[in-house]
Amino acid sequence: MFNLESEECEDYRDESWLKALAESFKAADDSTYFDSDTLEEIASYYFEKGRYEESLRVIDRLLDTYPYSSDGWMRRGVVLNNLGRHQDALVAYDRVLALNPTDIETIVNRGITLDGLDRTEEALKAFADALTLDPNNDETLFNKGVTLERLGHLPEAVAAFKQCAECNADHPEVWYELGFCYDRLNDNERSIASYDKHLDVDPYSHDAWYNRGIVLNRMTRYEESISSYDMAIVISEDFASAHYNRGNALANINDLQAAIESYKRVLEIEGPDAATAYNIALAYEELKHFESAITYFEKAVEDDVRYAEAWYGLGCCFDALEKYEDALPFFNRAIVLNPETPDFWYAKGDCAYNLGRLDEAIKAYRTVIKVSPDNRDVWMDYAETLFEGRRLEDAVCAYRSALRIDPKQIKAYFQQAKALFALGHKDEGVKSLQAAFELEPGRKKEFARAYPELARDSNIRSLLGLDD
Repeated sequence: MFNLESEECEDYRDESWLKALAESFKAADDSTYFDSDTLEEIASYYFEKGRYEESLRVIDRLLDTYPYSSDGWMRRGVVLNNLGRHQDALVAYDRVLALNPTDIETIVNRGITLDGLDRTEEALKAFADALTLDPNNDETLFNKGVTLERLGHLPEAVAAFKQCAECNADHPEVWYELGFCYDRLNDNERSIASYDKHLDVDPYSHDAWYNRGIVLNRMTRYEESISSYDMAIVISEDFASAHYNRGNALANINDLQAAIESYKRVLEIEGPDAATAYNIALAYEELKHFESAITYFEKAVEDDVRYAEAWYGLGCCFDALEKYEDALPFFNRAIVLNPETPDFWYAKGDCAYNLGRLDEAIKAYRTVIKVSPDNRDVWMDYAETLFEGRRLEDAVCAYRSALRIDPKQIKAYFQQAKALFALGHKDEGVKSLQAAFELEPGRKKEFARAYPELARDSNIRSLLGLDD
């Protein structure tokens, strides 16, 4: 949007003078005369203060006296646009163009308003008309880029922004928008370079420092990312998103205590937030501060009762504390909320196993296998639980499935042998042990402890080469 300030405003007229001028207008009646320059200055003063209704009243007073002022109608359009009265703004711009069809500033402002109405094709047509009059007008190119960016036409937006930057390298926003477009295009290096150029022009842009941090974090340049978030926070102390993402970057370098402090600052600024409480809990859990983790997982589910991962986190903490009876209901709650997540079922299986509820564990492991049939570890846990439940044939099948996934699983051969011997399949059991010992001869030392009776069988000892 073009600036409403009059180019004729003299620099020496300071804030207090303009305030007094505005107050004199407010106190005057309709018969009091103000010249056009004075009315323009008062309108600009109100506009800069965001007092758009008052600015509009002054401009209307100006147009009552000077109804053919194209500048006055253009100003009216800008103010109406800021008031969200886009259709009225278009009427004002059309009045300008009836008086001055080649007014580039108005054509561009009209395009901005059309874009605000989602009439993007008409907006782009307006920008094209302006560029026909002045191909190197940086504001036209910038606003064309903004509309293209909003449409998701990012390469075209980049081209417009680059041309704008060529025309005016010190444009206050063009490098920021280029950085954002390159970010969305996953062109990280160009994104960082663009944000750096923007910060050369506007070093106090907390949004640019923040966005720069996000890109650096994605590039796994975590230390630089944290420094960028720090700059955003120095400029805007209560920038909650910067504190939150700073916490994420700190967690990525395993500085968990510092991450927790960043997340807690988010809660101070914004109040209760399930995702932030969850991240604090995760950090405490990783630090093995399980009681603190439980406190924050509980805060997360208080804020969002359907937060399945937080219920799961509660289960994991109680499981780590070996409070399996407490843990199992939390795993069940997570499963009810998100039954397609294999980790939830796997945790339930382990917890049920620790409680000696083998049938419940077997069902849970079987569900994991349905979702993740190539998960070697769950096949092993499933097999060993079946073995303990004396479901020996099923256990052998499960061990074989684990070995199909990873034929060099020594533990699977060793454990499978137990099931085979228990079934009376002595020859197959010996072959399974031979495969284990072939992969790791040191396992022979475990044989006597694992199979005390077989260890006394000279034939089996000979087949396994235990006396060599």
